[in-house]
Amino acid sequence: MTLVLASASPRRREILTTLGVAFEVRPSNADETQREGEPARAYVQRVAAAKAVEIASACEAGRWVLGADTIVVVDGELLGKPESDAAARGMLRMLAGRWHEVITGVALARDGDVIETIAVTTRVAFRPLTVDMVERYVATGEGRDKAGAYGAQGIASGFVRGIEGSHSNVIGLPAAETIELLEKHGVIAPWPGSAR
Repeated sequence: MTLVLASASPRRREILTTLGVAFEVRPSNADETQREGEPARAYVQRVAAAKAVEIASACEAGRWVLGADTIVVVDGELLGKPESDAAARGMLRMLAGRWHEVITGVALARDGDVIETIAVTTRVAFRPLTVDMVERYVATGEGRDKAGAYGAQGIASGFVRGIEGSHSNVIGLPAAETIELLEKHGVIAPWPGSAR
């Protein structure tokens, strides 16, 4: 059966398509509110699981559902999608000239139950940003629907000085780890020679 992606993210769709995974999209409306004191990894795994379970509960029996959620973390502060351009400016100023973490939670569900969740962390370094650079970038609107107020696959790729870890994770879905998760549970056939 075709995998169901519980996300409207065009970046996640593009990554799965590039990987050759057959899937259909059924976006989730799960609550993404962070709980007080909730660690970043626990938060993204919980939200990814909630998205997957919501859609899996509405699917026909036996359908596999993949949920994901991405957060940016700097100085222990979680940066989700900016609620305004002013919030986006503040986030970009926090990230400028330093390292931060991008953490994506990925969850696999079936028949309304979570089967497994993982979280992948990538470190990202931004070059210093001037006030004008921040203003010009925010005006493009590219970062309005993205954690940390930027898209590493777009214009903001010019801000990224270094990446330690999965590049696709920064875009919204860790490719290798997601494929391994799908292979492990028999959702897709493993590549010849893959370690299981």
